[in-house]
Amino acid sequence: MSTLINENGLSVMVAGEKLYLHPFRVVYWERENMLLLADLHLGKTSHFRKSGLAVPEAAGQSNWERMISLLLDYEPKRVLFLGDLFHSEYNAKWDELIELMDQFSNIQFELIIGNHDILDPLNYERSALLVHGVSLEIEPFLFTHEPTFTEGFDVYNLAGHIHPCVRMRGAARQSLRLPCFYFGKTGGILPAFGAFTGMGLIQPEIKDQVYVIAEDKVLMV
Repeated sequence: MSTLINENGLSVMVAGEKLYLHPFRVVYWERENMLLLADLHLGKTSHFRKSGLAVPEAAGQSNWERMISLLLDYEPKRVLFLGDLFHSEYNAKWDELIELMDQFSNIQFELIIGNHDILDPLNYERSALLVHGVSLEIEPFLFTHEPTFTEGFDVYNLAGHIHPCVRMRGAARQSLRLPCFYFGKTGGILPAFGAFTGMGLIQPEIKDQVYVIAEDKVLMV
């Protein structure tokens, strides 16, 4: 396993496990040598361009560049997508993903199904992608797409879907929304990896842990 880790990230303890929060909006789980990514929405730019919207193609290219950088730096054993891997119906971006997985055939790529993962099942079957359905449990975590935070569970839920962000306010009444990693009492939410995605404002409680991504750094707030 590579030891090259972005120095602008943060190591945190969640449910007794060491997780590394990377400014590329991913989590590295050290014990399992696993990368966790949520809400890539691959093909979203192509989907909107097909509909006549002038979305810059560079927004989609950023996804590939960051993904390849992470795979080369970490050399993970597994990559788990927490839903909304592909945004809509089939387009050429799916073939690009297949090529990427073929190039890194030593890595097991896995998917938790999200609400936007609506491709024909044959596309998944013909790829190297391992599809788990709506959840996967690897103690102490329960991985899902939509958060299922529930008191009394023996596992800690890690999910996506929300595209979490918080509003940071300055002294002169200026404000800025920043994507964040959120960890509450019973579950956590990863920021959206996709470069062309919106953000959902969250309201953390006092004991919750929030880490924002600001200028390629992960900062605790």
